[in-house]
Amino acid sequence: MRRTKATLIYAKTKNIRAVQLLLGHVKLDSTIRYLGIEIEDALQISEDIDI
Repeated sequence: MRRTKATLIYAKTKNIRAVQLLLGHVKLDSTIRYLGIEIEDALQISEDIDI
């Protein structure tokens, strides 16, 4: 369930940083691997999000 919820949140918001915080991951690349998304896509999305 945890991965499913994280994946759904990411799919809806495209906010990888929010998912990272929700999962408690220290490193962004851990969240990227956990979600199974491509690193280039994740970096582009991350750069587009202002936090």
